[in-house]
Amino acid sequence: MKIALAGNPNSGKTTLFNDLTGSSQYVGNWPGVTVEKKEGRLRDHEDVTIQDLPGIYSLSPYSMEEVVARQYLVNERPDALINIVDGTNIERNLYLTTQLLELDIPMVLAINMIDLVKKNGDVIDIKALEKELGCKVMPLSALHSEGSMEVAEAAIQLAKMRPSIKNPHVFTGSVEHAIAHIEESIEPTVGHAGLRWAAVKVFERDERAIQEMHLDSSVLDHVEGHIVDCEKEMDDDAESIITGQRYDYIAKVIQTCVKKKRQKGELSVSDKIDKIVTNRILALPIFAIIMWFVYYISVTTLGTWMTDWTNDVLFGDIVPNAVTNFLTSIGVAAWLQHLIVDGIIGGVGTVLGFVPQILLIFFFLAILEDCGYMSRIAFVMDRIFRRFGLSGKSFIPMLIGSGCGVPAIMATRTIENEKDRRMTIMLCTFIPCSAKTEIIGMVSSVFFRGNPYIAVGMLFLSWAIIICSGIALKKTARFAGDTAPFVMELPAYHWPQPKTVLLRVVDRGKHFIVKAGTIIFAVSVIVWFLMSYSWSLQYLDPESMDLSRSILRSIGQFISPIFAPLGFGNWEGGVSVLVALSAKELAASTIVVLAGGQAKVAGLFTAMGAFSYMLLNLFNPPCIAAMSTMMREMGSKAWGWYCICFQLVLGWVVALIGYQLGNWLFFGGQFGFWTGVALVLLAICIYLVVRPEPKPKENTAVENA
Repeated sequence: MKIALAGNPNSGKTTLFNDLTGSSQYVGNWPGVTVEKKEGRLRDHEDVTIQDLPGIYSLSPYSMEEVVARQYLVNERPDALINIVDGTNIERNLYLTTQLLELDIPMVLAINMIDLVKKNGDVIDIKALEKELGCKVMPLSALHSEGSMEVAEAAIQLAKMRPSIKNPHVFTGSVEHAIAHIEESIEPTVGHAGLRWAAVKVFERDERAIQEMHLDSSVLDHVEGHIVDCEKEMDDDAESIITGQRYDYIAKVIQTCVKKKRQKGELSVSDKIDKIVTNRILALPIFAIIMWFVYYISVTTLGTWMTDWTNDVLFGDIVPNAVTNFLTSIGVAAWLQHLIVDGIIGGVGTVLGFVPQILLIFFFLAILEDCGYMSRIAFVMDRIFRRFGLSGKSFIPMLIGSGCGVPAIMATRTIENEKDRRMTIMLCTFIPCSAKTEIIGMVSSVFFRGNPYIAVGMLFLSWAIIICSGIALKKTARFAGDTAPFVMELPAYHWPQPKTVLLRVVDRGKHFIVKAGTIIFAVSVIVWFLMSYSWSLQYLDPESMDLSRSILRSIGQFISPIFAPLGFGNWEGGVSVLVALSAKELAASTIVVLAGGQAKVAGLFTAMGAFSYMLLNLFNPPCIAAMSTMMREMGSKAWGWYCICFQLVLGWVVALIGYQLGNWLFFGGQFGFWTGVALVLLAICIYLVVRPEPKPKENTAVENA
């Protein structure tokens, strides 16, 4: 049995899903699209699958999420439907409800956040609402696990009973008359199930829906007369007529079934908090302070202590010694011991050593998301992004990018405007993901120990680069044009639920650890082989540390001139940057392995060289998995390569400017040729940002590709 969860974004749908499924959930993608698909077994019901649909505002598809949700509900038709409604914003949420009822799927209307409704002094008449809507209505507080299983059990009973569904009287007058005529005309083709929904879609002239119904042209011509007559009588277009009557119906339902204690214009607690945290002047400083605190605890203080112990004690002493003693006792060959201890444990262990820092960041971000603060930041950033040519919806992929670049790129599907979507794909991976955070952690702890500003400074620098790049790109013909509108429901503030926070941390942390156990494991073995053998395949004794004849060193020396102007012209730095293109986590682990341990990393770079190394890895292309996703989501190879080349050039230029000017201004370095180049490039970057916006050109080569 399949039960689908449908509702507006931020209605508490995901909280209910987590409560119903616990740890039995699994995540993938919907067939053919990169929209996240969540399913899970209902607790204590092995035969019941809970399907978490993407958050949507209506079944009129304007985004990929709405297309996916509608296709699933109309074509696959789950056995029952739970429509989660935010009780504190019931008026706006019921618009989707009126559409779901027309699908003729057994449905339970779950009024979530009922605890907040009561706290506000509001009253929702459940029985009256049931009578008006013609479906089962139940109160719920998913955050506190109150009523969750009761709602699921009610949905199961409805699915088994398959009761006849009576559509509420949403439409009136000539509109109802026209829709009834359409129902009679299309029923022989579409059948009785979902007939009202199909008739409304025909009335609205929904091309996608009509195409899937396979109606004869004669039928469409016949019903078109009824639609035109109604439009003339109502003096409006068909789609607006339907929307208007839905809202009129909802207003009547609210007047009958809902009594608000708070007078119009009176502020709730959430509204009062928002007057501060979304204030035009205070919003950004508050956000900066919060993120500084997150990174200070996660990277500079507690996170550094935990990472030092994991790297220096656990993977630096305990595990290698235990494994070495065991391998020696069973007579394992020296080369194999070297591979396991130095190659695998040294490489993978270094990556895992930064897990405490990453989990702490995920923990704080999960708290901010669950309490409702991150939705406010998306709202605040929309005001900023819109000025600089980016959609406010771009913030969501960038927020997701703090975990991993792959889902961040996928999340751009919610952006309707193609130019905005492509620009967001190009920029969202500049936010430090878990792997890049590891690089920041290593450089901060080794070269800038005790400095609380380096780690958080990288976060704000990434935002600055994103904004400046957005301005510059919006002034090119490929990206010029209006920015897509941003719509987001702001949930009421509430205390984070430990279970929800834990599930988010585990889900994100699991992705990082699994990556360490697969891709990083494989590449660590390859790096060890290239480091331990010469071109003649002669094994090099690790005790002598004679890497002068190794394959890896010759590769590193060949590419090292590219990085010499950036302050790390040694072959170790060049190799680690090259290896990191497969997985960014490998940047730190490769450096540690080549240096012969984390304590010796400081001998490979100067402070500014390490800073430049960090900048390059932060702004050059992400891992190969994210790059392949980028190529696919861009829609063509030409756009994909344009994106990758842009990131390659930008990363190198930012690192060059950072090293050359920083070394000259703050470390007494000489003003040389590359310092002059850095100044010229900085001037060009500033010009690209401040120059007047040219008129957009049509049909560029990349757009035609």
